[in-house]
Amino acid sequence: MPHFLDIHTTAPSDLRAMIDSAHAMKSARKGLPMAAPDQDQPLANRMVALIFEKPSTRTRVSFDVGVRQMGGQTMVLSGSEMQLGHGETIADTARVLSRYVDMIMIRTFEETVLHELAEYASVPVINGLTNRTHPCQIMADIQTYEEHRGPIAGRRVVWSGDGNNVCASFLHAAGQFGFDLVFTGPEALDPEPEFVALARGQGVQVDIIRDPVRAVEGADLVVTDTWVSMHDSQSNRERRHNLLRPYQVNDALMAHAKPDALFMHCLPAHREEEVTNSVMDGPQSVVFDEAENRLHAQKAVMRYCLGV
Repeated sequence: MPHFLDIHTTAPSDLRAMIDSAHAMKSARKGLPMAAPDQDQPLANRMVALIFEKPSTRTRVSFDVGVRQMGGQTMVLSGSEMQLGHGETIADTARVLSRYVDMIMIRTFEETVLHELAEYASVPVINGLTNRTHPCQIMADIQTYEEHRGPIAGRRVVWSGDGNNVCASFLHAAGQFGFDLVFTGPEALDPEPEFVALARGQGVQVDIIRDPVRAVEGADLVVTDTWVSMHDSQSNRERRHNLLRPYQVNDALMAHAKPDALFMHCLPAHREEEVTNSVMDGPQSVVFDEAENRLHAQKAVMRYCLGV
């Protein structure tokens, strides 16, 4: 069945269809209040389980609202309520939930939890985030870029900072959507070589450039993310700040990108750390369009998974 586990495991034609669907659903809702139902109700009489082992704002609200707009209902479950993989095996949890709900979205830590859940579930499973990847975010980012600048194929995307899970999904998307990607950051925080090799193997250019100024030259899109996780110790926070400070996205750095380059951040942002207020709130920033598009892109993902 069509799970949505990662961008590189989903066919490019299906990814393109989802982006087109997201654009269409967003356009159809123009002027409607958020609580108003979509004209089309593809999730009517459907129940979706939303599992959060990791806390969330955008993922929780956007999935919940999206299901409701399409006529479905949600059951929100936290990791503490379920003790996933502790009191009961993940495989058994997957089998049981499949008897109660029509689809499962999970935001978790370990990628193995996601894959085991998908292996044993008899309903579609969506990756809401793992420590390794964040595909739903990048679907929203692709949608956002294209609604502002047209097709992303052939463009130059620059990731500045930590080669984390969001960066990993950007690498997956580069190969599937046909854009080039430059990573600029400290060597200790490089993206996984496997993901770099995967994108290069699909014929796109992936460069690692330590000098951020040189990296952003000719960029169509500049992206960053937080430097520290909520789980990091104080000593690790200080170490990461020292490593990443040269890669802050500020006006001086953006001046070296194309004049019409966009800036993205998946949020939440630590303002004046990885990005300055002047960039975050400036004319090149589309971060709040990006946040909104989580709703529309994920609705398209859910429709794909259910074949509706």
